[in-house]
Amino acid sequence: MRAKILLPAVLCALFSAQPTISQTATGTLQVTARISPTGGRPEPVRQFTLYILTMSYSEITQQAAAQFPLASQDEFISKLPISAELKAWMKKHNAIDLVLPETDKMISPDDVMNIPEFYDAYLRSNSGGVTKGVPVPKYKDSDKESNPAKYEKQKQEYLSALKKFIDLHPGTIAGMEMELGAVNPKYKWDKALQDHNQRVAQLAPELAQTKYLVLKGDTDLDGHLTVNGLPAGNYWVSSLGMYAVSGDRRFAWDVPVNIQAGQTTRTELSNLNGKDLAAARP
Repeated sequence: MRAKILLPAVLCALFSAQPTISQTATGTLQVTARISPTGGRPEPVRQFTLYILTMSYSEITQQAAAQFPLASQDEFISKLPISAELKAWMKKHNAIDLVLPETDKMISPDDVMNIPEFYDAYLRSNSGGVTKGVPVPKYKDSDKESNPAKYEKQKQEYLSALKKFIDLHPGTIAGMEMELGAVNPKYKWDKALQDHNQRVAQLAPELAQTKYLVLKGDTDLDGHLTVNGLPAGNYWVSSLGMYAVSGDRRFAWDVPVNIQAGQTTRTELSNLNGKDLAAARP
């Protein structure tokens, strides 16, 4: 069974416009695609579409990504509806997920006292008699207007006592990350990444086929694809991000090839030069 080769209109036009091109100005590309499943022998990739491109698919993907720019993590944090103090802390610690178990290890007593969200989370985490010895505020909201001097004095006394308590008992910070779920931006960040990646995944194959495609063809039952009459130059054999499957292994390819006039170039697609789906997962 012979592999199928589809010539795009742009390439057909090239040859029809230059009828004097001889076979010595072109070369042949022979591709063999095989995948070795775990613990098994290499198996041919059958009837799988491969694309011959004039640019690396990874670079094409970067072009597609540039059309849908993703805000940096710092830019994303700057737009969050949280306090300026928490924004600065997140940028300093490169933290986007506030409920991770190790988050509390990055929070200092000063952070608790100076970052409103941490302050509230600490109080919730240590409320209801869970932690012995935690200072109890004496100031009352009713004094804020009727006796502001008394209110401010008692509030400052409470804050000083609380700071001293946290300094002496830093272990009381442990677990307070569980109270930060309401202000945790991780899900919003993940959604922004997902939307960006979906847009790029839709645009990149279209961009590759409309601007950089020389031809495409299907491998035969032995995993072979032969392209004759390919103008000399540099190309990439790509699967456009689509994965070929053999057993438990899945691979995509974006492999450079150089075609020389009057010669046959042979390239093999395998586990060694493919992108492993499992490795690509976070």
